[in-house]
Amino acid sequence: MSIKSLLFGRARSLSEQNLFHKVSLIAVFAWVGLGADGLSSSCYGPEETFKALGGSTHLSIFVALASVVTIVAICASYSQIISLFPTGGGGYLVASKLLSPAAGVVSGSALLIDYVLTITISVASGADALFSLLPAGWLTWKLAFAFAGVAGLTFMNLRGVKESVMLWVPIFFLFVVTHAFAIIYGIITHGAGLGGAVTATVQEVHTVSSQIGVFGMLALLLRAYSMGAGTYTGIEAVSNGLPILREPRVATGKRTMVYMGASLAITVAGLLVVYLLYAVKPVEGKTLNAVLCEQLVAGWPHSVGTGFLFAFLASEAVLLLIAAQTGFLDGPRVLANMAIDRWFPTRFANLSDRLVTENGIVLMGVAAAVMMWFTRGSVDTLVVLYSINVFITFSLSQLGMVVHWWQERRTEPQWLRKLAINGFGLALTTFILISLTAVKFFEGGWVTLVVTGVLVAIAFAVKQHYRNVGAQLNRLDGIVAAAEVETTSRRPAAAEPDRRARTAIILVNGYNGLGLHTCLHVPRMFGNTFRNFVFLQIGTVDAGNFKGSAELEALRGHAQEGAERYAAWARAHGYGAATYTAIGHDVTGEVLKLAHQAAETFPNHVFFAGQLLFTNETILTRLLHNYTAFALQRRFYLASLPLVVLPIRVGEEKSVESAAAESAAA
Repeated sequence: MSIKSLLFGRARSLSEQNLFHKVSLIAVFAWVGLGADGLSSSCYGPEETFKALGGSTHLSIFVALASVVTIVAICASYSQIISLFPTGGGGYLVASKLLSPAAGVVSGSALLIDYVLTITISVASGADALFSLLPAGWLTWKLAFAFAGVAGLTFMNLRGVKESVMLWVPIFFLFVVTHAFAIIYGIITHGAGLGGAVTATVQEVHTVSSQIGVFGMLALLLRAYSMGAGTYTGIEAVSNGLPILREPRVATGKRTMVYMGASLAITVAGLLVVYLLYAVKPVEGKTLNAVLCEQLVAGWPHSVGTGFLFAFLASEAVLLLIAAQTGFLDGPRVLANMAIDRWFPTRFANLSDRLVTENGIVLMGVAAAVMMWFTRGSVDTLVVLYSINVFITFSLSQLGMVVHWWQERRTEPQWLRKLAINGFGLALTTFILISLTAVKFFEGGWVTLVVTGVLVAIAFAVKQHYRNVGAQLNRLDGIVAAAEVETTSRRPAAAEPDRRARTAIILVNGYNGLGLHTCLHVPRMFGNTFRNFVFLQIGTVDAGNFKGSAELEALRGHAQEGAERYAAWARAHGYGAATYTAIGHDVTGEVLKLAHQAAETFPNHVFFAGQLLFTNETILTRLLHNYTAFALQRRFYLASLPLVVLPIRVGEEKSVESAAAESAAA
């Protein structure tokens, strides 16, 4: 076993039996991996709400009710999105398909920043919870622990989705049990105080409204509600993560949403009520949950109380680390979807041999570490930056669904009910977005909006680059139509190629102008030297098509069809022809396997590959393009296989036009 296999696990094979069953998540495990983000926010969301009320803590009852209504509304809205987008309908795809690509970019970019902040605030809050258990002198190590937490989670997610989730299942349910017990125990033991709490709440409403006015009281409630808005982030994670759920995905996704919404609403509202019943006060160096738990076990036997306190706080610390999983599971997936649409470098859609989006995971980890350094791991600072972006995505998604149901009103019998659900979700999330922006903007929330704006600008710049390159390459597509006409008119009989004859083995990627230019360039350079043309094509498995067995079979068929079209062209020109195709995530590795097979069958061979070459090469072009042919060239030489790279220059108008003219003439 290699060191890589030891660290990250053995490479997964696409031919592995029940592959998708093995790598997908059932609803309970999806609740752990995707729902931990929302549930973990109960470790800091209710606390921030409670502290924001100052001395008017009885008003937290209203915030608790508003939180429950918000959670139910958002969950119901996203359940409809899951039904409409059964292969994954995160904020980016919903806004792109139902509104416009530009709206999709804004939604996707906002979501990416939010997922980076999810990782950062989850790990930072986990460090706070853990160090609440330790002596005060250890606090100097808290930031170092947070960096180590980000690095460790990055490493774990590189091993695979299921592997990164299964490790946390016992801790997740320890959190659920201890917090459910704490809420129930606190309400039962202080149940006699519930009536008094209601009376005190009514009195406090009169007192606060008389002191600062009704609008002043509403502003106070709004600020407290907005400070706990991080509670609702993560609800969209299920719709983003549908591709990693067990079939039937829609049913699994909706069941996961029920688990997530119910547990989150009960925990958040329950903690706010118990805070009030126990009249907890903030203590320096401790979370409010830690203070609550200490008061709750104060009358217990020492060993039992200490054990429960440790289990309660340790499960919080670890759950907050688990919550970062949502950022690592869904952040790279959103990035991959945007990369497939060419808003970001296409390399972010590539899969590793563990079938995870390796580049995206590493990027999310690095970005979270930078944010951790920038904020020094301060949860108070991160809470200000957090949650604005997710409501941008929420609002755009709900708007897209409202537009969709209105357009479908003549064909969808239940359109009015569905429109009402998403319409209420739109009104609610838009109100929260405006409120959050107003409350947090001058406290530092503007930083999040600026960073999101910069990311959107980068996305449009990347898209423009790909458009420019595509426009130049489209000039080569004229030879595709000519080749089709010629192939159809000649209709040569298929004949077995002479294996002893000189053979040009050409690496192609889809039936297109670039591939045909490479084919036509061979006889132009070497005359009638080659009597056989053999075509090698790999169907690249990436985040866009790794969704099920049907998608992989469709990719396999597409690769075979493309190679056969090249073979038909070769036969039409009097050459012997053969094809070799495969699918895989590692293009260079799969090409080498097919190359050895072709070389054994046709020993008198030379390999050819086309490659885009930029006239003005920059860091940007190296980032946005893979230069696969040049990477293959070294590996072919090491394997004693001759490979000739035929470049097409991009960046000058005349370069592609001349290539098209030369190919047409050939």
